[in-house]
Amino acid sequence: MTADRTVAGVLLAAGSSDRFGEPNKLLATLDGEPLVRHAARTITEAEVGPVAAVVDPESSGVRDALAGLDVTTVENPGAAAGQAASVRRGVAWARERADAVAFALGDMPRVDPETVDRLVGAYREGRGSALAAGYDGRRGNPVLFDGRHFDALAAVEGDTGGRAVFERADDAAVVETGDPGVHVDVDTVADLGRLRD
Repeated sequence: MTADRTVAGVLLAAGSSDRFGEPNKLLATLDGEPLVRHAARTITEAEVGPVAAVVDPESSGVRDALAGLDVTTVENPGAAAGQAASVRRGVAWARERADAVAFALGDMPRVDPETVDRLVGAYREGRGSALAAGYDGRRGNPVLFDGRHFDALAAVEGDTGGRAVFERADDAAVVETGDPGVHVDVDTVADLGRLRD
């Protein structure tokens, strides 16, 4: 059983906005707040702790958007290399602080904090060492990894994050959350427009 295991939260918020264009999509507003602040609130209001946001040191706006939230910022100077670089930074930060880590994405503003709690609950019940939030039978985000996967996560490359690590885990599982927000990310201006409608 893993009932007493500590789960850290890591918000991946250092990505580029290539498909969105300028300015940084994480700073685009939804319901009066930057996207990244919505995503950060999801993880800080969940039953995890401590929480860090991996940010691009060149994007002071993201750091400013997180002001007042209980989030440690971790700089990723290699942000341009893809999401894996942020995963590696997040794991390095979490390794000394927790038994497991839940990763959330800065461009997913509609995930409910209870969704993260469901992942943590499933982990503590021993339902798997690699867990992904699901909705309607499809895998989404956030994802949670037990510490046994930290070395593999620390070695990921490219722009796929921890997907390959999840797929290789022999006890990986998708946790049904009832939350359609686990599939809602903002890659383009049109995506944001649909959320605003």
